[in-house]
Amino acid sequence: MIPFGLISNLAALFVFLRETSKKTANTVFMTNLAISDVGFTLTLPFRLIYYFRNCHWDFWDWLCRWCIYSFYVNLYTSVLFLTGLSVLRYFAIVHPIQNRRLVTMRRASLACFCIWMFVAIMSTPFLLSGTKENNNKTSCFDADWKRVEQLNYLGLVFGFLIPFIIILGCYGCIMQRLFSIRRLQNRRRTSSRRAVHLIFVILSTFLLCFAPYHIVRTLHLRAVVTQRNTEQEIKLLKILVITLCMAAANSCLNPLLYYFAGESFRSLLSRASQRLTISSMDSIRLSRYSLGQRKQSGSQRVAVSRSCPETKGKADLKQSTKNIN
Repeated sequence: MIPFGLISNLAALFVFLRETSKKTANTVFMTNLAISDVGFTLTLPFRLIYYFRNCHWDFWDWLCRWCIYSFYVNLYTSVLFLTGLSVLRYFAIVHPIQNRRLVTMRRASLACFCIWMFVAIMSTPFLLSGTKENNNKTSCFDADWKRVEQLNYLGLVFGFLIPFIIILGCYGCIMQRLFSIRRLQNRRRTSSRRAVHLIFVILSTFLLCFAPYHIVRTLHLRAVVTQRNTEQEIKLLKILVITLCMAAANSCLNPLLYYFAGESFRSLLSRASQRLTISSMDSIRLSRYSLGQRKQSGSQRVAVSRSCPETKGKADLKQSTKNIN
């Protein structure tokens, strides 16, 4: 799952940055979302290794701090970028006239920058949590649990509940608008179908990926802070690892969002794959041609040496001289 998410988002970045000539506000948000997903995917192997090794950290202290910080930064920027895409879709379908005037690349870039800065600043307390030695084990994600619980409620409200309410409101208005215009032309019906697919992908991401992780994380932190039932805490930790993997599946679902966001991404992806295929075939043909040319030149040299009597006579003269000596 992690390699698929990494490769698919790197491919999406290649399409957005190299193949897209006419960029829009949607492109800006999807590019930042892909960057966030790549960073999120890169931190997951270290976190999963830590949990599967029974909460033992085998790496450096600075890497522990960076994994904690980067994990939450990329998780919540991904949530807010999905929310931003939902708002853009709302304006494009429900308020198309205002959309042309209000939604610009400059404002989208500024919004993405503000999201990065807001999440990066709010996540700085996680840089204070490094490795700790405890019972001959090095723990990484072990911190002041009361402070972490407070940060968890902050992330739960601003990083999940409010964005989810905004998304539900946007898509509720979008669905109402789509049902009111469903008798229009076939092209509009195709656009409506694509918008429904987009709604399904984003809602599935929130309900299947983000919701279980936030719920179980809140319960686990409550159990750790109260310290009433150690057995329950261990069970919740195991469930938390599973929900963490479900949250990681977000990076695999987002490429589907790019695919359904518009036909431009599909055409650009198809064009890029065709270009790579053609270039690889040209390289193979060039290497075969060069090999054939070398073989042909070698056979010509052999034929010339056999057919030239002067060369043969010189060779016989050298051999006879060697025999006399």
